[in-house]
Amino acid sequence: MKFQIMTGILFTLLARRKVSAGYLAGKYGVSVRSIYRYIDEMTVAGVPIDVVRGAQGGIFISDAFTLPKGLFTKEEYQKTLESLLIMNEQLHDETISEVIEKLKRREKTEERSAELSGNILVDGGTWGDERKFSDLLSVISHATEEREQLYIEYVDRGGECTHRTILPHLLVLKQNIWYVYAYCKLREEFRLFKLGRMRSVIKTGEAFERLPFKREDIPLSFWKTENEIDAKFKVSPECLPFVEEWLGVSNVYEQEGEYFAEAILPDDEALIGKILSAGAGFKVLSPEPLVQRVRDEIKKLSASY
Repeated sequence: MKFQIMTGILFTLLARRKVSAGYLAGKYGVSVRSIYRYIDEMTVAGVPIDVVRGAQGGIFISDAFTLPKGLFTKEEYQKTLESLLIMNEQLHDETISEVIEKLKRREKTEERSAELSGNILVDGGTWGDERKFSDLLSVISHATEEREQLYIEYVDRGGECTHRTILPHLLVLKQNIWYVYAYCKLREEFRLFKLGRMRSVIKTGEAFERLPFKREDIPLSFWKTENEIDAKFKVSPECLPFVEEWLGVSNVYEQEGEYFAEAILPDDEALIGKILSAGAGFKVLSPEPLVQRVRDEIKKLSASY
């Protein structure tokens, strides 16, 4: 019974996106306390559900969350739809009707192979995320275009989790990482949010007026990086394709039968990881502080194994 109720809660949230604990308790004939216990278990299992207390609060599920691809086989889809259709013939429940429509759309989507819309396909997500990132990007892109406020759960680099309402103004793609430049109501200023650090995103249905900002206000250096490093590398032939894609073929040259690369790079936390990802065929020649940082990181890695 417990898991049937949890499944029902999930489908109800997928259909409505926001409900009250009292509504769920009445719908499934259990106490409000039990509903919150089920929600806690679903959250631990990875379902992005938020609980907001107060008169305007409720139980929310991220608008970027959809049923994972491959959750049902074709036969399981058919049986699920048949069961829901029979149930709806008796109950005539709006939520069940919405769930049926969502499952039908999902089935059609999974039957199609990957296809391009327009002339460009950009995938800024991570490997193996099963299109979760694409769903998130779609929600934020739509909110940016329609000027709709979003309620997000955000985890910063220090691991601190905050809930905040943002006014998304601009999507930014830099070095294959997606950001949204948005006015944050919590901090009362514009902030740059990395999409990969958003645990959940919920559409509020509330519109906003765009606020003025300049491109140079965005805390990403498009023309010049504040902390730059002029580096030189030695490149083995097997590592050449990787380096040409990363630094560009114009920054790679051959000298006396050997390959070298020179580039001015942003000296940030990602630089050392990028260098190490090139493998043993990529050697830092200068500057010396960068050489030492790579050595130190290699020692740390070696000590872990």
